[in-house]
Amino acid sequence: MRSNSRTNRIAVLAASGIAAAALVAGCGSSGSGGTAASTPAGSGAASTAPASPSGSGSPAPAALKTATDPKLGTIVTDGAGFTLYRFDQDTAQPPMSHCDGNCASLWPPVPADGSVTVKGIDSKLVGTVTRADGSKQITLNGWPAYRYAPDAKPGETKGQGVGGVWFALTPAGGKAGVASSAPSAPATPGGGY
Repeated sequence: MRSNSRTNRIAVLAASGIAAAALVAGCGSSGSGGTAASTPAGSGAASTAPASPSGSGSPAPAALKTATDPKLGTIVTDGAGFTLYRFDQDTAQPPMSHCDGNCASLWPPVPADGSVTVKGIDSKLVGTVTRADGSKQITLNGWPAYRYAPDAKPGETKGQGVGGVWFALTPAGGKAGVASSAPSAPATPGGGY
């Protein structure tokens, strides 16, 4: 009996590990992208966006600003101070998101619900992309911008390097904390597939 109980616990632990790995892997394996919108989001007055990732229920302003992280250097945050990320399987030229479904639950797209204010970022680099579901998402130098749901408070960077494909955004749209943080599209055709 004791051996059977131990076997059951091992099976449950293994299944939990497989489920967690599938969730992370799912962020890079599915979804169709959107098409680029031709109008930049601009640098006009801030509008409101969905609730902040902290779940406080209060809307966060549609804003992009810079912050300094001791390990990553200068990064981009939203108006509430939450770190913004880019996904290597997206494309910048043309802008296209490949994070839908479960991926978009873990990595919520930064909505483009009107004009966006910028601080420390060239407003000419800010634009939008239309996602597969028809919603608009903010882009930075063509790269769609995301939050990371496990970042519970402003300034956290728990999403940095997740799966080797998620990185905090630099003000030029590059990868923070990476020696070669060129903001251009990946060299591999098809967004890294």
